[in-house]
Amino acid sequence: MRKHFDQQLEELKEQLLKMGAIAEEEIVISIKALINQDLDLLDKVFELERKTDELEIAIEDKCLNLLALQQPIAKDLRMISTILKIIIDLERIGDLGVNIAKVTRKIGKEKFIKPLIDLPKMADITKKMIKMSLDSFINEDIETAERIAKMDDEVDSLYEGIYLELLEMLSGKKEIMPQVINLLLIGRYLERIADHATNICEGIVYMTTGKRLEF
Repeated sequence: MRKHFDQQLEELKEQLLKMGAIAEEEIVISIKALINQDLDLLDKVFELERKTDELEIAIEDKCLNLLALQQPIAKDLRMISTILKIIIDLERIGDLGVNIAKVTRKIGKEKFIKPLIDLPKMADITKKMIKMSLDSFINEDIETAERIAKMDDEVDSLYEGIYLELLEMLSGKKEIMPQVINLLLIGRYLERIADHATNICEGIVYMTTGKRLEF
């Protein structure tokens, strides 16, 4: 019975890693499409989002079956409950990747009002946060989870800088307002992605220690 339970947990972990990799890819492709103004890439983002949704349902079903049929206790129970929470964050990360794709489509081929420097930096950090958070989950690595949470501060700082710079550019140039709003939205979506990665880290600490912390 225990061997079968452990096997199902391993399958859950594999599915979770797959879902995380797809959500991460959504961010990568959305930002690549933005930087290169390659609108043909955007269809791939919507295709990946469907896969993310399918995996969320499959993982949730498997978790609920384990809870109902195996009646796990202590750490196993915390792991399953943590997985249920992580898939919610990953699904929302995927949604935010789609939001970035939608805004990228709105910008289209319009000339950028400024070089895109900080948004790609934010994207790189959030991508690392997603991957590292899932690695931390698999390895039950609290120290890495805490480091990831600190990376969120860097993302917040970059977003604040983008926000102030774009508002300053907007002064006296109302014609650039649509693009300013769109770039700010992308920054906000990336900032929210980092928040969700931080949520995952909080879940990892709970799963590993039984303690609830907020980073």
